[in-house]
Order: sequence, then structure tokens, then C-alpha cells
Amino acid sequence: MVEKSRGLDADEVFLDLEDAVAPAAKDDARTAVAAALREGGWHAPTVGVRVNDWSTEWTYRDVVDVVTSAGANLDCVVLPKVETPHHVAALDLLLSQLERAHGLDKGRIGIEAQIESARGLVQVDAIADASKRLQTLVFGPADFMASVNMRGLTVGERPPGYDDGDAFHHAHMTILVAARAHDLQAIDGPYLQVRDVDGFRRQARRTAALGYDGKWVLHPDQIAVGNEVFAPSQHDFDHATDILAAYDASTSEAGGRRGAVMLGDEMIDEASRKMALVVVAKARAAGMVRSSTQ
Repeated sequence: MVEKSRGLDADEVFLDLEDAVAPAAKDDARTAVAAALREGGWHAPTVGVRVNDWSTEWTYRDVVDVVTSAGANLDCVVLPKVETPHHVAALDLLLSQLERAHGLDKGRIGIEAQIESARGLVQVDAIADASKRLQTLVFGPADFMASVNMRGLTVGERPPGYDDGDAFHHAHMTILVAARAHDLQAIDGPYLQVRDVDGFRRQARRTAALGYDGKWVLHPDQIAVGNEVFAPSQHDFDHATDILAAYDASTSEAGGRRGAVMLGDEMIDEASRKMALVVVAKARAAGMVRSSTQ
């Protein structure tokens, strides 16, 4: 799996020392992950490691051994089951000591915090403000479902009996608002039915519509769908560029310095410009170009 991950067209690949590894295999996995990171060679622009959470006996060794061995090739540490800002602050301090000890640039290793419990969700705003290293908030649906006693066994799907609406909407929006308030990325958690590509697409569309930046994938078949869903449609990209051009023209001296103008049957103003900038930024990050015809 590690070898296959090197060539995947994902935005980030992280090697997992937490739930993917049985307790008896933690030490061997840590050694293997450190060696793989030291070797490098990933196509993905961001490479990380998910360590065990602070309630276990493995976290300290995970961080120390991996950073000592391969810190120069490590972009971020994914910290699971974050429930208080102190969890993030503790990791920040440990990373600072390791960077100093091994001659790494201060602050070069980022932190991604997984929100996976009721307590973590209640504390999410303080968590988001806990460290300048923090780059991302990630929703962890499986542990969250267990934390709130949700009656479901299919991770990410609404539980039986919840016939209408989205059972995760409150959690998703709470995490998203905290992330945006602190200039962080918001990433949705995985969809465990890895062969159900349509189910993955359905769940990804929900959080993409809210404004999430991406979603974890567990299988290569999910990558293309994720890239498709979280990029704007070509129509929306073209329309957003039209809005920006029309607004720039209307607010100029030549355009009469008007703050609001009609674009077809739609009135656009400064708020429209801000919304269009979001779409254009996502499209350019996805490598999209404007259509040559409308």
C-alpha cells in the first residue's frame, strides 16, 4: 500500500500509525513508516503521518521516531481524537523541540486536527486557535458516531430511522465555521464503503456544497471522484469569471463607478464578487481554465 500510494493523484497522502495498525504491530509499523518517509518519492504535494492520540502510550514515540528519522520529508502530522486545545499545544511543543534538535526550520511541520467526539466538537473553536502550526480541521465520522451513540453502523451514512435531512449537518457546519474563522482548511472524513463509488460521491457532494476543501479517501477508486466533486463545475467557473469582469467594469470610472449592476437577469454587487472569488480560486487550484465558448 505504501508503494502504491507514491504514485496516486491525491493532494495529500498520509501514512497511518493509528486505527489502521493493530496494537501489537505499532512498533514495527512506526519503523516502516519512518523508513518510507525517509525514502520519499510521492507524487502528492503533501505527505504526512497520522500518529496515535494522546490517550495512548504510543503518541510520543510516534512523533519522536518519525521526525527524528524523516522530519525533512514530513509536511504534517495528523493528530486524531483531538478534544481540547491542549492536545494541539502539546504536539506543537514536541515538534518545536524536535525541529530544533534536528536542524529543521522552525514551524515547518504542520498539524491537522481530527474532530471525532462530542467533546472535541464543543471545543472546536478553541482547538482551531491552539497553534500557528494548525493547518486543517478534519471531521472523523466513525468515532463521532460512537461518541454521540448514533444508531448506525455504516460510517458517514445517516442512521436507520433518520429518514430526512443530514444527520451530520451540525457537526460539519460547526467544524467548517471554526475552520474559516481561523483561516484553516476544512476536510471531511472518509467513506468506508470503498467499493460504493456512488455513495462516496453522494456524501462528498454534501460537504463540497457547504464549502469543505476536500474529503479523505481510503481507496484509489475514490480519488478521481473526490477531485471531480470538490472542483467547481465548468459552468460555475465561467460564470464566476463573468461576474468578476462585470463587477470590475461597473465599479470603474469608465463604468460609472456603480456598486451594483445587472449581469443578464442577475444583480451583482460586492458580495457577488466575494462569492465569485471563492469559485475562481478553487477552480484554479484544480487546474481549470475558462471555456473558449459560452
